[in-house]
Amino acid sequence: MAKGGKGPKGKKITLNVAKNCIKITFDGRKRLDLSKMGITTFPKCILRLNDVDELDLSRNLIRKIPDSISKFQNLRWLDLHSNYIDKLPESIGQMTSLLYLNVSNNRLTSNGLPVELNQLKNIRTVNLGLNHLDSVPTTLGALKELHEVGLHDNLLNTIPTSISKLPKLKKLNTKRNPFPKPDESETFIDSIRRLENLYLVEEKDLCAACLRKCQNARDKLNRIKTMAMTTPRKAIFSNLILPNSTAKESQEDWRIHSTSA
Repeated sequence: MAKGGKGPKGKKITLNVAKNCIKITFDGRKRLDLSKMGITTFPKCILRLNDVDELDLSRNLIRKIPDSISKFQNLRWLDLHSNYIDKLPESIGQMTSLLYLNVSNNRLTSNGLPVELNQLKNIRTVNLGLNHLDSVPTTLGALKELHEVGLHDNLLNTIPTSISKLPKLKKLNTKRNPFPKPDESETFIDSIRRLENLYLVEEKDLCAACLRKCQNARDKLNRIKTMAMTTPRKAIFSNLILPNSTAKESQEDWRIHSTSA
């Protein structure tokens, strides 16, 4: 295939076609938008447009991303979702300007995620949802600038603690994974603490109504937690030698009066 993949009706993605697909975003950045064009092979001609800030190849039929993608050294935003990609190239670790990476809805396996992902020190968002991951590389825990991580709709049964403890993490989507059910030996307090770990949004990022709602929910959890942790205390009767002795004596008096009546 000359110079690139085929688009609708067999149209080739040539350099001129690609140039016409460059758009300027609202904040003045250059985005090369080749989404929904039926591309089956990464169009090599776009490597000559490696000064763009954003690259959108989503919703195509691409199976392989070449190592040469690392030539996009200025790229801040890379969208590859909804293709047939089963492996990311090791060279992706060289794209250190990346802030956003979306590879959801592909065919990625855990072996298809290179260790070199841990070199993306500036990245803020990584979406790995809707793939075939049965484990998450702990190396993602090295990405201290991460704000959002998408791991939904995979085959995961655990999440590395290094990810859940990322210092700037605000959103962690792990829905629809086959996580094991909580062990029966898990205490009520443990389950509360596990739920509390879902509060990942900082107060400053919430509107007033949402903040009140979250605070009310947090207060409710704290009340339940306090009630569960508090050991029932016996009443202290300062003027009794034995608990309930006065009640016992009163009860005896009542019986005597009742019998005599």
